[in-house]
Amino acid sequence: MKKDSKKVQLKVEGMHCNNCANGIKLNLEKEGFTNVNVIFATGDVSCQLNQNQTEENVIEILSNLNYLVKKKVDNKKSEIFSLEKLFIISLFFTIPLLSSMFVESNHLLKNPLNQLLICIPVYIIGLNYFGKSAWNSIKSGIPNMDVLIFIGSSTAFFYSIAGWLIFFENSGYQKYLFFETSATIITLVLLGNLLEKRSIKKTTNAIKELSKIQEVIARKETNNSIIEIPFSEIQINDILIVNSGDKIPSDGIIIEGDALIDESIITGESLPVDKKINNQVIGGSIVKEGNIKVKVLKIGEDTMLSQIIELVKNAQQYKPNIQKIGDKVSAIFVPFVLLISILTFLITYLYFNISLQDAILRSIAVLVISCPCAMGLATPTAVMVGVGRAAKKGILIKGGETLEKLASIKNIVFDKTGTLTNGEFQISNFSCYDSKEEEVKNIIYNLEKNSSHPIAKSLCKIFKNYHKNLDLKDIKETKGLGISANINGINYKIGSSKMINSKKENDLFLLKDDKLIATLDIKDKLKPKTEQLLDSLDKEGYSLFLLSGDKKSKCDALKESINFKNVFSEQLPKDKLDKITKLSSNNATAMIGDGINDAPALSKANIGISLANATEIAMQSADVILLNNKNLTQLNESLLISKHTLITIKQNLFWAFSYNFIAIPIAIAGLLNPMWAALFMAFSDIVVIGNSIRLRHKKIF
Repeated sequence: MKKDSKKVQLKVEGMHCNNCANGIKLNLEKEGFTNVNVIFATGDVSCQLNQNQTEENVIEILSNLNYLVKKKVDNKKSEIFSLEKLFIISLFFTIPLLSSMFVESNHLLKNPLNQLLICIPVYIIGLNYFGKSAWNSIKSGIPNMDVLIFIGSSTAFFYSIAGWLIFFENSGYQKYLFFETSATIITLVLLGNLLEKRSIKKTTNAIKELSKIQEVIARKETNNSIIEIPFSEIQINDILIVNSGDKIPSDGIIIEGDALIDESIITGESLPVDKKINNQVIGGSIVKEGNIKVKVLKIGEDTMLSQIIELVKNAQQYKPNIQKIGDKVSAIFVPFVLLISILTFLITYLYFNISLQDAILRSIAVLVISCPCAMGLATPTAVMVGVGRAAKKGILIKGGETLEKLASIKNIVFDKTGTLTNGEFQISNFSCYDSKEEEVKNIIYNLEKNSSHPIAKSLCKIFKNYHKNLDLKDIKETKGLGISANINGINYKIGSSKMINSKKENDLFLLKDDKLIATLDIKDKLKPKTEQLLDSLDKEGYSLFLLSGDKKSKCDALKESINFKNVFSEQLPKDKLDKITKLSSNNATAMIGDGINDAPALSKANIGISLANATEIAMQSADVILLNNKNLTQLNESLLISKHTLITIKQNLFWAFSYNFIAIPIAIAGLLNPMWAALFMAFSDIVVIGNSIRLRHKKIF
């Protein structure tokens, strides 16, 4: 993931619910900004700048909507403390007003002027907090929950003033006083928002924990001395000293020493990995034993850890279809509730002979108990937790849409080489014809070093001792066939039997001007725990397919130990694409592969799954990346996490819709006064968020 100078990322304060985020997104898209991503949980706003657009334009739009753009990243703590102060102040004044309900009629707290003076500070807080947010949301085009809260509390406040002024002279004013209702609504909803913000922070713990890993001081070697620098100041090609117990500051390559490195925080692999000179290391991993010098290859947003953090942050960029239901309902929910509230007042007062006070209280209760936030939070909080939990297990899932698709998978298609097998090949038979063996091995090395195929990498490793640089021209690699080049005017090519249309049973053929000069047979073995994993997936009801470019005999031999539904061997990239297209048209299909020839199939499948040691194009084509290359156990973990995330989303939406479906009629019937309504509404969001947080600790594998 390269840093894009045209991408703007900002921190925004003032979003009170998911409708606020949707309103910001709508307005930025109206102004022509693309790839807009607004995350209510973290306060992040990002978008792509097009021609003649600047960051200042984005800030201006947000400012016009009355949102505060912060330069510093960590504002959530101060924001919560501010909300906490508002709640404490409101509570201080609300308690006397509530007490007035239980004292004699001649008590000071029953005096309307005293009640007004006590209520005013609370109402001003509500005006500033809910009123401003309500106005912002109306300006953005998507009214939020605060519109309902502000109208409800204001109705009680001004109705009390009107009742006092109109009926003061005949002492009938007391039955018109609802200052305690106005204050209690504001105070209880502030409490709910405070608890909600604290809860939402827990859904973003994965981001926080991953970000903390980057908070490291690096020891940099410069001019025969060692200086300490923070992560943000590390530059490419810096030489870093990393000793036993230290955290590796950034992605790089070992240039001196060897070490046993714990990469579990990145890959999910619990066993430490032995690393030596020329081995690459990942920033954030920990040196358990040994001392090394690391040459920095990637910094900042280009490091693997930064990419993981970015993926988790942007989990909502690709929304699942199920979220769109909640978003659509949330967008029209506030106007709908306002209409219901008005109709409640008119019908109960005009047609059912219910008193004016009771009719108003019922309409206020309808406003206050309704909760579009629960519907808006149902999906994003669960997705944030699910993607974060997967990231901590070394599984990168590209957004909520991917989670939803992954949960519905029926077919799983496996590539063979480098996916099911470990990709470290050995030569079982090597034959030369009419050429010197050492010369042939050197030619093979020089040809294969230009390929990223697992077999090519293994051959280079095997023949590196015969390496002498040759001048190669017109290098051409044909996916699924082989690679060719011109050396000193002679054309050499190495590849499978398809390249030369041979009926020989060998695996690879080397040709010199179309004349066969060598053959190779290679062998590979399955990754650990592969048979157990595939057996488990088969028992869980998945249809398993093998889709490989390897020879039929080798693929059929693999079928004897693994219960594949079907085996497709000797497949070219086009053949793989055709098979995936056909399978995907019948059932949701996941393809797992790692080579260049797998990239088209990965893109075509409903879900493409790649490995961390795959080619870059395969990783870019994939929706899910498994960082542990040693075995495929993370595949089953990713499937389980996606299933349980989808279950959590459905539970959240069921609660959100059921709550509103049941609560609003109860309020209309007059069975709930506005204060109880405010209490129930304040905690409805907490139920949704709490259920999402439960996913973090739920035992699913």
